[in-house]
Amino acid sequence: MSEIPADLKYTAEHEWVSAPNDEGVVRVGITDFAQDALGDIVYVQMPEAGTAITGNDVVGEVESTKSVSDIYAPLSGEVVARNEDLDADPALLNSAPYAGGWLLEVKLSDVADFEGLLSAEDYQQQVG
Repeated sequence: MSEIPADLKYTAEHEWVSAPNDEGVVRVGITDFAQDALGDIVYVQMPEAGTAITGNDVVGEVESTKSVSDIYAPLSGEVVARNEDLDADPALLNSAPYAGGWLLEVKLSDVADFEGLLSAEDYQQQVG
């Protein structure tokens, strides 16, 4: 059974999004289910800070020993930070997908869009 923290929102593409902070910034990562399905992650490619992203567009990729998978923008906004730790240790996505293995921090174009993401219960139903 994959870990699905109740305080996060989720996408159908197996990404998690933290609640927006006071500046409308969220943190984005891949779910425990996704990292388990991918296997050992060996490389992560993500956009640089300052990049404008559009919800549902491909914004990067995760490469594992099994495959290469696209990373989709869960919401529209501007990348304000990328997890530089993943450059040296992409396996953080496997060992700590909800902590040290986050991918991006994004300042949302519209904070209200966050509410349109899947709840933990909805995501649990999707992954069975």
